[in-house]
Amino acid sequence: MTRLIVPELFILDANVFIESSKRYYAFDIAPGFWNALLKVAQTCKVKSLDRVRDEILRKRDALSEWVRNYFDKYFINTRSDRKVIDKYSWLMNWAMNHSHYNNNAKEEFAREDNADPWLLAYAMAYTSVTIVTGEQFKKGIKRKIPIPNACKELNLKCINTFDFLRKFNISLR
Repeated sequence: MTRLIVPELFILDANVFIESSKRYYAFDIAPGFWNALLKVAQTCKVKSLDRVRDEILRKRDALSEWVRNYFDKYFINTRSDRKVIDKYSWLMNWAMNHSHYNNNAKEEFAREDNADPWLLAYAMAYTSVTIVTGEQFKKGIKRKIPIPNACKELNLKCINTFDFLRKFNISLR
């Protein structure tokens, strides 16, 4: 019997784009970062979600223009994906009934325009998915539901932006 090998897919959180454009890898300082993102996206191993795209496009800035002009085709449509929608519903129930996080954290997590739970739902719906985020695990945090904390509790794979760059041997020399 032949085993089907499913390639690993890396899904980028909005903050990978937003924080990078504002801080470490601003377009005028590190254009190599943006070129590298496109290059790895072309391998079909790196994508993001439509909900992340929506979050980025709410602003009219250099990042939203870059997304429109270069990265637009690398966003996965989750709006009609029944598997993701079902996992999202389960995830909302998990968050709302979680005894650790406070009500503000739960309300923020459930906001319609928050892409974070959609990233988690996608990772739950499909195997071999790793979420890439700039967020850090914060033990004991109650005022927010960080992606790394949820990933740890839900047994999902999650790495930070720097580990992602290393995984793809991206060097900004």
